[in-house]
Amino acid sequence: MSRTNDPRPPLPEWILDAYDYLCAHSLHSDENGAIESINREQALEALRGSDDLSLEPEDATHALTRLLERGYFYEVDGELRVTMPEEEP
Repeated sequence: MSRTNDPRPPLPEWILDAYDYLCAHSLHSDENGAIESINREQALEALRGSDDLSLEPEDATHALTRLLERGYFYEVDGELRVTMPEEEP
């Protein structure tokens, strides 16, 4: 989905880069491919360990917090799941 059409509140580019990184490299789906999720600690480790992002530990935590606050992810039992924005008709 294009960021210009995304109904979710905007975030700084570096946080959106962290979101894109997690979506591209770290998420896994259930057996039906329906739910993309990642364990919260694994998400933080992935962000901290990424050479592409070069985030300090506090920056990774802040990015993940903002992604949750703005609805890019939601959390269920320690698993972060991608919130899929509604498609416009």
